[in-house]
Amino acid sequence: MLIKILRTFSIAALALVSVNTSAQDLLAKQAPIDRKLKSVDSLALVRQIETEQAFYPAYSLYPEWSNARVHAYGNNVTVPDTFRIDLTGFCMPTPHTKITSKCGPRWRRMHNGLDIKVYIGDTIRAAFSGRVRIVRYERSGYGKYVVIRHDNGLETIYGHLSKQLVKEDQFVKAGEVIGLGGNTGRSTGSHLHFETRLLGQVINPEFLFDFPKQDIVADSYLFIKGANMYSYQRTRALAALKKGDFNKVTAAANSIRYHKIKSGDTLGSISRKYHVSIDKLCSLNGIKRNTVLRIGQVLRCS
Repeated sequence: MLIKILRTFSIAALALVSVNTSAQDLLAKQAPIDRKLKSVDSLALVRQIETEQAFYPAYSLYPEWSNARVHAYGNNVTVPDTFRIDLTGFCMPTPHTKITSKCGPRWRRMHNGLDIKVYIGDTIRAAFSGRVRIVRYERSGYGKYVVIRHDNGLETIYGHLSKQLVKEDQFVKAGEVIGLGGNTGRSTGSHLHFETRLLGQVINPEFLFDFPKQDIVADSYLFIKGANMYSYQRTRALAALKKGDFNKVTAAANSIRYHKIKSGDTLGSISRKYHVSIDKLCSLNGIKRNTVLRIGQVLRCS
């Protein structure tokens, strides 16, 4: 009887060991599959991001793509303190060199671009490669105008055209004809109103382009928050940077990282991904721990 009981226990123990071994074998076999699935998911995500980046220039900077308004951002974006803008691969929008009105205060209001003397029917070209965001007519403002968003983060605006030769959402290359010079909208004579902006922030085009020489000022431009319209502001800001470590500041400008919110993202998961505290994320983006994150929203992470 005792022998039977011992035999029964032995068989049960062997069965348990076999089940445990089988389960371990199953888990071991499953592990490579899980890793493969994870790599496939990661690859698919990378491809999706690359596709969106190709389709939407400066995808990591801008929270949305909208054809509704020129100045569509307001408080929906986080403007970096500094940002390096690549100016290579440019084309002058017009071969004309005479500036008739500069960027800054004019007639008790702010003039947010340069007026370059052109004649009705003159060729106007895209300054950089990018995607056309707006093609519209504004009777009391820009007249017939075109807005293009570029891979380097800039948006360029071409106003008072007599004719627009591109469509919204169309891709254009630097130097491609986008319109003809004109005198439409709020204009007192034929000219091109040319604006350069980053996340809606005005940048004096003369800081980027040398119209008399028909060239860019440098291969890149360091955007400094609050110092992009007036020469005295810019001189003061650059002097302040140089008192610190200018190289470290510019390196930091190049290493600023952004994250576009997708389904399932939380402040905790973003914090872990970019190795930054939740409090720091909140501080960088002007939000609170209980702020609801919107899909498509862009957060600064460094």
